Amino acid sequence: MNATHRLELRDICLQLGDQVLVELDAEIAPGEVLTVMGPSGSGKSTLLAYLAGFLAPAFQARGRVMLDGRDISGLPAERRGIGLLFQDPLLFPHLSVGGNLRFGMPGASADKAARVEQALANIGLAGFGARDPATLSGGQKARVALMRLLLSAPCAVLLDEPFSRLDTHLRHEMRRLVFDRLREAGLPSLLVTHDAEDAEDAGGRVIELSH
Repeated sequence: MNATHRLELRDICLQLGDQVLVELDAEIAPGEVLTVMGPSGSGKSTLLAYLAGFLAPAFQARGRVMLDGRDISGLPAERRGIGLLFQDPLLFPHLSVGGNLRFGMPGASADKAARVEQALANIGLAGFGARDPATLSGGQKARVALMRLLLSAPCAVLLDEPFSRLDTHLRHEMRRLVFDRLREAGLPSLLVTHDAEDAEDAGGRVIELSH
């Protein structure tokens, strides 16, 4: 995939009542990972909710979210073209591993089976298509969640501390896999985290929020 998507956050200001939580102005180039760091309560989750399109009505927001030159600030979440990777893999328990990957895939169903098999092979899970997600390890679930995101063909990606629930020995491996795949896909990505090692492995700019 040779995407050339670009995400621009223009004069974003998020408030709760009179309290300003986040002020941000940034441009994220194709394949770049911008890291936003901060402690709990600093507004990281609020920022993600605003960018993704599900900010709670209690918050006030100003600014524009531009994707490929188009203002998506007023669009509902499902029309923004933004993919999300969370702390938990959130695989659908009623679907097989292959069913999870097919979910949200664009294109005709005829070619999906071959694409799913290739995708599983690419993440070291060849032959796992019929497996129940409950039988996977934490690291395997994380890889399936990543590939499901990529197969849905987003134009930008938001990462909500996706490595925090993994065992320590798996974190560096998963960081490398995730960031390499996002760069290969040319996807502008925003990572929120409180872990300095996440930011270091992401390799991009870091913006720090305070309370």
